[in-house]
Amino acid sequence: MKDEVLSAAMSKGIFFTPEAMEMILSNDKPMEFVNTVFAHLSRNVLFVDKKDIMDCIAGDKILFESPKEIKPNNKFTSDLTVVKGTDITGESTCEGKVNDFANYFRARYFTMKRLIEKRNDFGKAMSIERARTLDREVRVIGMVYDKSTTKNGHTMLSVEDDTGMAKVFISKDSPIASEVFVTDEVIGIIGKPNSKTQFIMAEKIVRPDIPKTHTWELSDSNSKIAFLSDVHVGSSTFLEPQWEKMVSWLKANSVKENINYLVFPGDVVDGIGVFPDQDKELDIPDIYQQYDKLAEYLKEIPDHIKMVIHPGNHDAARPAEPQPALNAVFTKTFDSNILMVGNPIYLNVEGRTVLSYHGKSIDDWVAGVQYLTYEDPLRVMKEMCIRRHLAPIYGQRNALAPEKKDYMAMEIVPDIFVSGHVHGAGQLQYNGVRLINASTWQSQTEYQRMHNFNPDPAIMPVVDLGTGKVEMKDFN
Repeated sequence: MKDEVLSAAMSKGIFFTPEAMEMILSNDKPMEFVNTVFAHLSRNVLFVDKKDIMDCIAGDKILFESPKEIKPNNKFTSDLTVVKGTDITGESTCEGKVNDFANYFRARYFTMKRLIEKRNDFGKAMSIERARTLDREVRVIGMVYDKSTTKNGHTMLSVEDDTGMAKVFISKDSPIASEVFVTDEVIGIIGKPNSKTQFIMAEKIVRPDIPKTHTWELSDSNSKIAFLSDVHVGSSTFLEPQWEKMVSWLKANSVKENINYLVFPGDVVDGIGVFPDQDKELDIPDIYQQYDKLAEYLKEIPDHIKMVIHPGNHDAARPAEPQPALNAVFTKTFDSNILMVGNPIYLNVEGRTVLSYHGKSIDDWVAGVQYLTYEDPLRVMKEMCIRRHLAPIYGQRNALAPEKKDYMAMEIVPDIFVSGHVHGAGQLQYNGVRLINASTWQSQTEYQRMHNFNPDPAIMPVVDLGTGKVEMKDFN
């Protein structure tokens, strides 16, 4: 394989340093890796060293995917499985073509449409094209293209389905005048067309939502699941004393406390080049060494605890969601009792459904909805549940990959929904779902200090899979 890589480099007039060659050959698919490097190197480059390749990784120019063969080994039982069809790892097919985007939004629309039509208070929808010709109550389902406010304070929506677009008028005196809309969400509209204005006069807005009938049914499980988000190993603000205190507590108490599962919802390392001047805040400036250090830390976790890791925006994965699992080139030093999966992911854990999502879309929710803030991420998560979508807003801060299916849709109602990203810690129950924001193991960064944001670090949420009780273990 080395000869093939060298031959390909010579044909391009490029020479790899020994360190660069070692990095390439350590990848599970060296030729695919090197061809991607060729595609993203600057022109007129003659000698390529390790830093050149690291720059590609740091800028997320190379889209890493874990090979399909990364699966639970026989240490994993049926008590912990990935819900079929919810992991993008090894399944990504998008190329970023126009048709990919068209198919993606079509898939989103019909997924949300099915969920809305299942609601008892809505029923079967008709097409927008047909609804505009009628002079009676209509029920349509559309994706919000645009929202505006008239000079008189009324709300005007532009919504579309696969047959056309319609204007939806919501009077400022209507009971639904306070409804909040975000672009690209899918909503159900009950109303009556106005033949003069060609508007649909909305009387009720229906969203997919978590059914109010969904409850946490008690089970005979005595296991507990814990969550450790935003560890940020490699950062100079990593809270090692608190981390060691937490690990010591697990060693002493995890068996008697029945803590058998541990999920890491992303940003397990601090990464390289994620934001300007990040190198000034790093104790470990090498991405591979960051993951190796994390592997060392995790070896101290008691062996009976099954661990699951998925990436976040600081990890060495593509920035666009859904994200594939971390590539084996970064995780080869990790113990075999750790399951690497994509972001977001649905897990079956002793009969409970756990949805874990790093939470990068919170940036768009906070920027797009006036009353949502970083200080209250649970309220954002509730809005995700109401719309049954983790990231409905397209084209803002959070990149979305146009896959054939919408992995960000909450087709399955979870029992536990956990996120991270904003370094907050808290819990909320919504229609039977345990919503958890899973803290961080990093103290306040310079960026957070500039924005007067105070994180809630070193807190480990623990959920009893039998009773649903949530405890927030504080290791400060």
